[in-house]
Amino acid sequence: MKVATFNINNVNRRLENLLHWLKQARPDVVCLQELKCRDAEFPARAIARAGYQAVWQGENTWNGVAILSRGGAPIVTQTRLPGDRSDLQSRYIEAAIDGIVVGCLYLPNGNPQPGPKFDYKLAWFKRLAGHARKLLRQDVPVVLAGDFNVAPTALDIYPTRSWDHDALVQPASRAAFARLVKQGWTDALRELHPDRRIYTFWHYMRQRYERDAGLRLDHLLLSPQLAPRLRQAGVDRAVRGRPGASDHAPTWIVLK
Repeated sequence: MKVATFNINNVNRRLENLLHWLKQARPDVVCLQELKCRDAEFPARAIARAGYQAVWQGENTWNGVAILSRGGAPIVTQTRLPGDRSDLQSRYIEAAIDGIVVGCLYLPNGNPQPGPKFDYKLAWFKRLAGHARKLLRQDVPVVLAGDFNVAPTALDIYPTRSWDHDALVQPASRAAFARLVKQGWTDALRELHPDRRIYTFWHYMRQRYERDAGLRLDHLLLSPQLAPRLRQAGVDRAVRGRPGASDHAPTWIVLK
């Protein structure tokens, strides 16, 4: 089973690129973030013609998450991250697919920091940790996949000081990610590539993609029941270089 996560950065604007990648890569499950469309505007028909069933939570202008499946239909188990009924941003959707629970998430960016947006990021991280702990207690195979908006270590960002004040690399952001992983999750990409600089995001400015000046922001975390099935993990970097591309590239794993 091939499971991927892809911050599409506007699913309708990047639809041609998405469909091209789906045809070439043939992932079995895909988690999409930053749909940037209302529910009714989600391109369900085009995605169905490509061979995928989908569930999604849209949002006008920003956010939005979706799960696509090439096999069994996704059975939705959550449409919001539990813990705050007043939070209506579309940042989390969860479904069971072929015996695996898939949590697709788009964690808040948190900029500018310090400030309320960074406080929201850390509060969301805390809620995610609480829900993740409950998932672990269920003793089922789970993957948490998405744009976590954190580069966990210095290895996950190109050598630079220009991002030092950004929310993506703050000690509090990195500590929150580390606490989540320490619950018992396996960071799939880092598990198979412990010492390699691998990036999943390149800003549009200053030829950062061409210079490979990127960050690793997109992660797939595996529960202890799923981690032993991990066989491959990588990033489809070339997708970022296509005309009209998202600023992220698809990140994927292969499970036995």
